[in-house]
Amino acid sequence: MTKHDRLLHLEKQTAERKIELSDEQTRLLERFSPEFRERHIEAPHTGSLVAVDTFFVGTLKGIGKIYLQTAIDCHSRYAWARLYPSKLPVTAVHTMNHDVLPTFEAHKARIDVVLSDNGREFCGRPERHPYELFLQLEEIEHRTTKVRRPQSNGIVERFHRTLLDEHFRVEGRRTWFETIEEMQAVLDTYLITYNQKRPHQGRNMKGRTPAKAFVDGLPKSKQHKAENKAKKTTQKQVA
Repeated sequence: MTKHDRLLHLEKQTAERKIELSDEQTRLLERFSPEFRERHIEAPHTGSLVAVDTFFVGTLKGIGKIYLQTAIDCHSRYAWARLYPSKLPVTAVHTMNHDVLPTFEAHKARIDVVLSDNGREFCGRPERHPYELFLQLEEIEHRTTKVRRPQSNGIVERFHRTLLDEHFRVEGRRTWFETIEEMQAVLDTYLITYNQKRPHQGRNMKGRTPAKAFVDGLPKSKQHKAENKAKKTTQKQVA
């Protein structure tokens, strides 16, 4: 065996070697590397995995605590968010039924899997819990992250960070809100920009908006139908 062959053999062995990481090493990698945090999240097409979570926004005078129910399609990064004065199963169901599912239904698409943490608004006895029952009725598989490991749902955690930095902290300094409806209206405007107007540079986004990636990521037959429908609508408007 020549020196070149030995080097090739060594390179192959190194590439195939599996490194066992301790919990502490894993936490450090997740903290400093968003790519590592999302290493296990695979979403090959639109609807293959939708991540959901609850986020505490703050306190509104006269109303109390305000919570945000969020959902994001892990393939396209298309996101939905709705504000509530509590975090209950009914609010989680309402977000899915009022915001998320209609978007998929408009494109004749479906959600395969929903990923959540183990919060009480998402998890409970399958035969009695409102959210569990809702997903069963919609034939959506429900998966949960590891206990005390919010990093396992890294995509939605990153979305929360973006919302906090770009929206809530900014609006909190310049706008005096008196109702949740006022807060929601401003949030809806932000989401239009986030989903439909601003190019994203994350993994596999290639400068596309989430709305464009959502359509591009539809299973091929559904994508063609959506594109044809859009063309017909444009043609009618021109005519």
